[in-house]
Amino acid sequence: MRVAMIGTGYVGLVSGACFADFGHHVTCVDHDAAKIAALNSGKIPIFEPGLAELVANNLREGRLVFTSDLRGPVAAADIVFIAVGTPARRGDGFVDLSHVYAAAREIAAALDGFTVIVTKSTVPVGTSDEIELMVHEVRPDADFAVVANPEFLREGTAIRDFKLPDRIVIGSDNARACDVVSQLYRPLYLNAAPILYTARRTAELIKYAANAFLATKITFVNELADLCEQVGADVQQVARGMGLDNRIGPKFLHAGPGFGGSCFPKDLLALMRIAQDYATPMRLVETVVAVNEARKRFMARKIARVFDGSLRGRTVAVLGLTFKPNTDDMREAPSIPLIAALHDMGAKIKVYDPAGMAQAQPLLPEVTYCDGPYACAENADAAVICTEWEQFRALDFAHIRKLMRHPVLIDLRNIYDVEEMERHGFVYSSVGRPDSPAQLRRIQTIKMDQRRAKGGDETVVLPFPLDRHIAPAP
Repeated sequence: MRVAMIGTGYVGLVSGACFADFGHHVTCVDHDAAKIAALNSGKIPIFEPGLAELVANNLREGRLVFTSDLRGPVAAADIVFIAVGTPARRGDGFVDLSHVYAAAREIAAALDGFTVIVTKSTVPVGTSDEIELMVHEVRPDADFAVVANPEFLREGTAIRDFKLPDRIVIGSDNARACDVVSQLYRPLYLNAAPILYTARRTAELIKYAANAFLATKITFVNELADLCEQVGADVQQVARGMGLDNRIGPKFLHAGPGFGGSCFPKDLLALMRIAQDYATPMRLVETVVAVNEARKRFMARKIARVFDGSLRGRTVAVLGLTFKPNTDDMREAPSIPLIAALHDMGAKIKVYDPAGMAQAQPLLPEVTYCDGPYACAENADAAVICTEWEQFRALDFAHIRKLMRHPVLIDLRNIYDVEEMERHGFVYSSVGRPDSPAQLRRIQTIKMDQRRAKGGDETVVLPFPLDRHIAPAP
């Protein structure tokens, strides 16, 4: 089949390359001529494992083409995908659909013969109806159908998600259009990917509902982690006990500094605005958004706690900047408000990320960028794991301890074991897991040293009473 993919952002580029890999002829269209030239030369504008090789292979085989000319590819296409950006609109958080509607009008002018127009971008309920009306206005004679086909790609695993999907949602009441889209996805039949046929508005809402529910799971376990810290429970074991219930499942029950990225924050705001427009406010979603935003800055207090609440003059090494590993995406990354809060507390910040530092520099100009985790930890008073990159899962802590001014590690992703860090002699704090008596003694020592340096009272208030939650140290 001949496919025109309008937009070469994350969704358009991954989807276009994967459709080409199925054997379809795909033309990806973007008005940015410099971006098209870079793609034709094999330069990929985003970091996504396996994508550069996939694009190169299909360019070489002639199944994938990049161009800034929309008219020719649309006229020749059986299916045209709208995969342009839908950012949150400034001021009210609603979705900015200007790019979607501009693409729809351009597509309408170029249609030739029966064509299926597919909305791949994440759009509010009713957007596909608006696209249909626009195309009719521009081309009353056009033979076309509009289908909603939301994407469910996760950054870092997008190619696998596309080729081994949990489901394919096709939203249309036009049997001919549904058949065309089904034929496009036929190569996935071997993987037994379920196809769900729905009305267009239902398909549009499914994406928002799924993301809102996953974000709610994350926020729930994060609040549970705070309770675990106060009562001396282990959130990882609590989450495992929950996840073994088939009705709940284990995924998205990992405590941390809050969710970020290009989808969850934007989609939850959009869902809130859609619900408000229809006078059915979603109070739970509103709370999830508020709790998540507050949590990102709250993590800075966790770091300051070790130093008796004061970070002025301290150097903090932050390992990981992107909102998740295996991506260079800094959009709504928890590291941004965390670093802002640390900076407000008077700390000096050093950072390292395997892929995201180029994207981070315009957003975080006041920090020192380092060449690796060990350079980042050198002369630091505390190190913070903010993103769970694989490169941080087996660090040489004997070496790091020699490099650091104080052996303090704040693990916001719980990738290390409390007892292991004790053996390395670190003051170690994680999320939703109780500190051991030895850890509390180390924290107490640092606080006492800091108070002596200030000439103040050496009395130390621990996070919770030892005799109540943890057996007293021998």
